[in-house]
Amino acid sequence: MGLDYYKILKVDRNAKDDDIKKAYRSLAMKWHPDKNPNNKKDAETNFKQISEAYDVLGDPQKRALYDQYGEEALNSVPPGGGGFPGGGGFPGGSHGGSTTFQYNPRSADDIFSEFFGFKSPVGRGGTGDMGGRPGFPRGGPFSEDIFAQFRNAAGEGSVHMPRKGAPIERTLHCSLEDLYKGTTKKMKISRDVNDASGRPSTVEEILAIEIRPGWKKGTKITFPEKGNEQRGVIPADLVFIIDEKPHSLFKRDGNDLVISQKISLVEALTGCSVQLTTLDGRNLTIPINNTVSPTYEEVVKGEGMPIPKEPSKKGNLRIKFNIKFPSRLTSEQKSGIKRLLTSP
Repeated sequence: MGLDYYKILKVDRNAKDDDIKKAYRSLAMKWHPDKNPNNKKDAETNFKQISEAYDVLGDPQKRALYDQYGEEALNSVPPGGGGFPGGGGFPGGSHGGSTTFQYNPRSADDIFSEFFGFKSPVGRGGTGDMGGRPGFPRGGPFSEDIFAQFRNAAGEGSVHMPRKGAPIERTLHCSLEDLYKGTTKKMKISRDVNDASGRPSTVEEILAIEIRPGWKKGTKITFPEKGNEQRGVIPADLVFIIDEKPHSLFKRDGNDLVISQKISLVEALTGCSVQLTTLDGRNLTIPINNTVSPTYEEVVKGEGMPIPKEPSKKGNLRIKFNIKFPSRLTSEQKSGIKRLLTSP
């Protein structure tokens, strides 16, 4: 049974080119024989397997052949052409024929040197072996953070970690009903990607954005690395930021809902009932038995917004009152009101 190159590099079969490079960078540094003098035999074995895996998976043509036919397909193609055992060639040739593919494995040292620009991560005798390339310091002990040595280095040998694009932020407008009940919004995006051979193309994708009950304005939903793909750059994250549309009746105050209700002076003094429809369509009748002053609020517990961390619980509904006073009173009405309000 052949080697599983994906397992060796600890990446999945859908790994992108950048993921494969990162995996090789980390594992090659860890298992380089010069860094493992007390365990050199095992280190050499691992180092060679890691290099072989990168040599295949880091090349689109070799990777395609390996994915379809496995390691044996690479080893079974004789130098100078030919095909697979039994007379078959590499499918995909012109005119319905087969395309021969010559796989010449490179040495682990050559791959490491080509990738990093030096042959060994460890200095020897105070001079080091950095391949004689400018921009690399010579000598000194090996550091776990090998790239720290080169951050301020100049010249062609400088090593640069791939940078990540700045987050792409978009506003997502939601109604108060959406934030009360929760919903799923679908967003169509278009972005540039690179195929296996590195050629750019534009793809369209539908993102399902789950809005959970009780989420507030400013909540961020992140889709990692959904920005455009560019060589040497990790795609940016796509971030949706919730904004709350104004509602015709309710206002939100944290986890509470606030509504203003008009009543007459008589209702304020003698009591009334408030009827309203909730954000999820229920009809409520709320009796007001207390005397209503201009600053009075009726609090209905558990009829506010859902609490995000505890969706089964809700804030309160607070009813504020706009008391309509009569514009004119007759002398008889004034006397009657005065008599009623001053009687024992």
